[in-house]
Amino acid sequence: MEKKSFIIPAISCGHCIMSIKNELSELAGVKKIEGDPQSKSITVEWEPPATLDNILNTLKQINYPAQ
Repeated sequence: MEKKSFIIPAISCGHCIMSIKNELSELAGVKKIEGDPQSKSITVEWEPPATLDNILNTLKQINYPAQ
């Protein structure tokens, strides 16, 4: 299983975190998503078939691109 934290400047509140969790949880292989609106960060744990590229592309598509 892989785990990575992402900084997402577009996060402004808990609703942003929930939107990200809802979208990423639809990706097969994503196991856990945690977020903190104050630090504008999320942490994602995943295993195949999910990939880092899948996660980054999904974040970009929902207007929460990671830096």
